[in-house]
Amino acid sequence: MQKVKIPVKINPAKSAQHELSYDGFIEQTEFSRLGKALKALVGQIEVKIHCKEDHQGLVAISGNVKTKALILCQRCNDDLGLDLEMSFAYSPIKMGAESEDLPERYEPVELDEDGEIDIYSLLEDELILMIPIVPKHDETSCHYSEEAQSFGEIDEEDDKPNPFDILKQLKKNS
Repeated sequence: MQKVKIPVKINPAKSAQHELSYDGFIEQTEFSRLGKALKALVGQIEVKIHCKEDHQGLVAISGNVKTKALILCQRCNDDLGLDLEMSFAYSPIKMGAESEDLPERYEPVELDEDGEIDIYSLLEDELILMIPIVPKHDETSCHYSEEAQSFGEIDEEDDKPNPFDILKQLKKNS
């Protein structure tokens, strides 16, 4: 199958009826919020999407997304390469509808007013959630040094009298 540019929005009901599949890429410039959270994205974002109706008659959108990224290690402040890859399974719900009836294997995704899903926004959100809160290398490959633990000298404190010594004396006297 030839790699194609993934459409920005899809109509899940029509796509599932025709059992459409998309195997392609999204340009990294389309994911501006993800770009701000990272130092850099490396290459294109590869996406595979399959739309179908499952055995219960529910519209199902499944697939995977993967890309490579660079981010700063929070321990040594050097570049850290990340492989962001995830699989997904969504089932659309109408705007404002409850998703209690959906099976656990599906995440609900709201349709817009035209009955479509913004695939770019959805996948960008998922990739942002995959970024570690505190990204850092493994301890063996990190260029962290013990010298970086403290900055400057700590002054010795003067021996000040403890203000609670007076209370100790009062307690002894009573």
